[in-house]
Amino acid sequence: MSASPSPSAGGDAKPADQIHFRFCRECSNLLYPKEDRQTNRLLFTCRTCHVGEEATSYCVYQNKLNSQVGDTAGVTTDVGSDPTVCPTTVFTGLCLFCGDPVTCSLPRANKLCPSCGENEAVFFQSQQRSAETGMKLYYVCCACGNVYM
Repeated sequence: MSASPSPSAGGDAKPADQIHFRFCRECSNLLYPKEDRQTNRLLFTCRTCHVGEEATSYCVYQNKLNSQVGDTAGVTTDVGSDPTVCPTTVFTGLCLFCGDPVTCSLPRANKLCPSCGENEAVFFQSQQRSAETGMKLYYVCCACGNVYM
């Protein structure tokens, strides 16, 4: 009986590239990790329409004990790849209840990313709620996920 190599045995995965949210290509819901017991492979599967794709990394959860929580707490770098966050163009669709056209104006800006040079970012207000802290906007690059001010 041969033992399979551990997922971390490769060592070529970058820590920043290990965990990413994945979204269903059919219904845009979040994909969840699931084991295919017949082939002993890790898949990411939609709980709504059961569409799945093979995992590119074996890391599905990360607990960073020594990380410091700062202004950017709660800002995920994967928000730019979320298909439910509308692009800069207006979403063309009809409301399922009333039939009126639906417009989508989520916070995106033309802000140059210092890391990759992309000119599209989603922005968030600072999560700190103290009187001495002014409002700060943090941008997340839609191309590389870099968080910057």
